[in-house]
Amino acid sequence: MSPLPELRYPSVPELVATARALAAHRPGLCTLRQIGVSRAGRPLHLLSVGHARRAVLVVAGAHANEPAGGGTLQVLAERVLRDRDLRADTSWHFLLCADPDGASLHVTPAPRSLLDYHHGFYRPSGPEQPEWSPSVLPPDRLPPETLALLGVIDELRPYLQVTLHGTDLGGSWVQLTRDVPGLAEPFAKSAAELHIPVETGASDAAGWPASGPGVRVMPAPGSGVAYPSLPDDARHSTWYHAHRYGGLTAVVEVPMWASDLVDDPAPHPAPAAAMRRLAGRLLRDSREVERVLTEALPRLDGLLDGPLLRAARWALALIPGLAEDWVRRPPIDTTRAYVGSVDAFGRRLPLRAASMLLRVLREVDDRAAPRLEELVSSWCDAYGERFQARWVPLERQTEHQSRTVLAAAQHARDRAA
Repeated sequence: MSPLPELRYPSVPELVATARALAAHRPGLCTLRQIGVSRAGRPLHLLSVGHARRAVLVVAGAHANEPAGGGTLQVLAERVLRDRDLRADTSWHFLLCADPDGASLHVTPAPRSLLDYHHGFYRPSGPEQPEWSPSVLPPDRLPPETLALLGVIDELRPYLQVTLHGTDLGGSWVQLTRDVPGLAEPFAKSAAELHIPVETGASDAAGWPASGPGVRVMPAPGSGVAYPSLPDDARHSTWYHAHRYGGLTAVVEVPMWASDLVDDPAPHPAPAAAMRRLAGRLLRDSREVERVLTEALPRLDGLLDGPLLRAARWALALIPGLAEDWVRRPPIDTTRAYVGSVDAFGRRLPLRAASMLLRVLREVDDRAAPRLEELVSSWCDAYGERFQARWVPLERQTEHQSRTVLAAAQHARDRAA
């Protein structure tokens, strides 16, 4: 893996301080306001630039372990302030962090390696993720972060919502709730210029229609899904709320570490056999984590309902059904890119569960921690080696996301005209 330059993703307090400074510098153009609070009482902030009725909403920090969006949001806000044309008849609204509680628990703002990243890893369970919770919870149980986000969409009625996401290792891709003709070309051009591979067979978008390489359009609600065992369905997330007002959502993914193995559209020579192998490894890896968890549980009294352990157990519970989906269903995509993306996904799930469990065990100095540390370390090494991981400089991550947001805004506006 390539050595990393100095880097640091901005923290939520730093994002708020920057937004506050922008609002103070341009008070007639910018406003910063609180739109709600998290479950733990942390404020949710919205920075608005411009006053036009036509609106774009940009959301950062929906997933705690995907930190690039905060830096992208800063870059975008400053560009919109500098460029009159961008705000001539469009107001821009930036939700600084959709999940500040999660951001406080993911503690790797400056990862030097995949192992470093996973040592501070946190990603909440599905019901606790602001964008995903409507797909797994009834309306009367939605967390306050979700309600705040839905309220902003109701208020602004954006023609475009962009939510900034990322992946630890892989390529860049875009998920759309409605097609945006013309977006694929500037997206691919930006990725090529910045040496970021386009993930042409992303497992997150398996089976979805392609608008272009790396740009996928979500199927309509009610149609089949690639992995029936997974409890969450993007089509019931907050991403679809903008449709009430004629809008759409674009989800822009960017990798921290890049791999060309997810950018190969050539046919895989034996995709079904590969999927069976990946399912077998997924089950074996998860069982290793389960064994450590089962052995340590009696010593974890008082920590069973903590967010880290809750999230680790939720991730482990997804694995048996997902492995069965991979074995029992024909491959929904037969390219090398798709099999590579599934390979990364299969490594990612048990590694994340092990990493969060390791943090719990270290907190109480449990005797099982060294054994799990060896597992996490070896999996990170194998993950990086298998995918020939190379670091994507932070400025390239944010530049690519920024360009894609601006292109999506332009082409979605043309679509709505």
